[in-house]
Amino acid sequence: MGAYEELMDRYREISLIDSIVKLLDWDLETYMPPKGAVLRSDQMGVLKRVKHRMLTSDGLDRLLKEAETPKNSYDEVQQRNLFLLRRERDIAVSVPENLVAALEAQKVTTFGAWSKAKAAQDWKMFEPDLEKIVELSSQVAEATMQARGVSCVFDAVIDDWEPRITHEKAARLLTELTGALGPLIQKYSGLSGDVDPSLTKRHVPLDVQRILVTDAVGLLGYDTTTDHASGRIDSSEHPFTSGYSDDVRITVHYYEDRPLEALYDALHEAGHALYNQGINRDWIYQPVGNWASVGVHEAMSRFAENMIGRSRGFWSYYLPRLNEITHGAFSGVKLGDLLKAVNRVLPSKKRIVADEITYQLHVAIRFEIERKLFEGEVEISELPQIWNELYDKYLQIEFDNDSEGVMQDVHWSLGSFGYFQSYALGNIYGGIFLQTMQKETSHWSEELENGNPRIAIKWLRDRVQHFGSLYDPEVLVERVVGLSPTVEPFVQYLKEKYEAIWE
Repeated sequence: MGAYEELMDRYREISLIDSIVKLLDWDLETYMPPKGAVLRSDQMGVLKRVKHRMLTSDGLDRLLKEAETPKNSYDEVQQRNLFLLRRERDIAVSVPENLVAALEAQKVTTFGAWSKAKAAQDWKMFEPDLEKIVELSSQVAEATMQARGVSCVFDAVIDDWEPRITHEKAARLLTELTGALGPLIQKYSGLSGDVDPSLTKRHVPLDVQRILVTDAVGLLGYDTTTDHASGRIDSSEHPFTSGYSDDVRITVHYYEDRPLEALYDALHEAGHALYNQGINRDWIYQPVGNWASVGVHEAMSRFAENMIGRSRGFWSYYLPRLNEITHGAFSGVKLGDLLKAVNRVLPSKKRIVADEITYQLHVAIRFEIERKLFEGEVEISELPQIWNELYDKYLQIEFDNDSEGVMQDVHWSLGSFGYFQSYALGNIYGGIFLQTMQKETSHWSEELENGNPRIAIKWLRDRVQHFGSLYDPEVLVERVVGLSPTVEPFVQYLKEKYEAIWE
């Protein structure tokens, strides 16, 4: 066995450890009993230590050096595997093992504190553990700056999720995007004032909603019901996706009087899950067998949620089906009125239910807070005040308490800092993919009216998902469209969509 083959054997074990961590993360947020937090913290710490030791071992370094010697000739996939593994090892070597384990253990503790604090509407219950996880995350980021090739801590934090995207580049795209959307917000928020909000609010029992979301994601091809299913749907405080290859699970949050929120949660998370399942199966357990970036992941999820799930084609088919599943809960609702209701432009308190246009402002707020936090401009204790000030500035929104405000998202409790700009990047990438798809597969939207969104899903799988992390996100986008990421296609999509709905 050559050095390269032995490396891939070792990386298989590293990938399996990662898959176990994902399963434990899923259990943490779904079924783990409250008293299990300390045990889970210890379990996660040990697993991260084992992975760290494997990546930093002298044996792995020896094999890497042997495989990297010029005498060997590799194809594109093998070269990328070596590059990604070398980079992952260099980053791992730069962080002490105890710090790796401490951060992982603190994630479990901080998530528990967030859950209790949010339920109690008490920021002070969350603040001490949040301060600890920010400090540990900062230490890890600072230690890895050189290995990542970045010049500031916040860029190192972002690099975990969006390789080679600096905070300056992300800020520029966010500024261009929010600036371009300003006139649309002003125009359509005014028109949305006449939309009846009760159109989406119907009492539907939770057991019926579970049938609804299972049906909707099944249309996309996310199988949770057959003997060959590789997914499942559960409930959690904050919807998420977790898993790898043949075991990718999603969660939603249910409200008895807001069934469409669960539907859109499910479509969004199913988009994530299908990406995990759509990567080239031949690359399982290899570095290239992972996703390209969170931004590309969000492009997949928001495409499923919005470009499919809020389209005229989707609802032309699904409104009668929705009525059938919910036993007539939406009887009398007209297609045009429902389209306006699910695409209503209205500044809201909650990011995950925000419309496609104002959503970008929620992202901009979180990005600005994280930048200030990791550049030392604000203290943890100041976050509720900063949050409220920025929401008043950007969206003219006031919060009744910190649970619906600064504590609404789960990300910080899990140490997922530098993540939020990827939501906006996902929209930008999604606009680019949509523009190209319409040129190459123009009948995809017509197929939606026949209840067949899988034409679009297949295009995304073949042109984007299949390639895993063979390319950096910007390179992947350029391969699909021949252009660097730009906000114009997404903005144009919104203009055309909203004009068709309202005018």
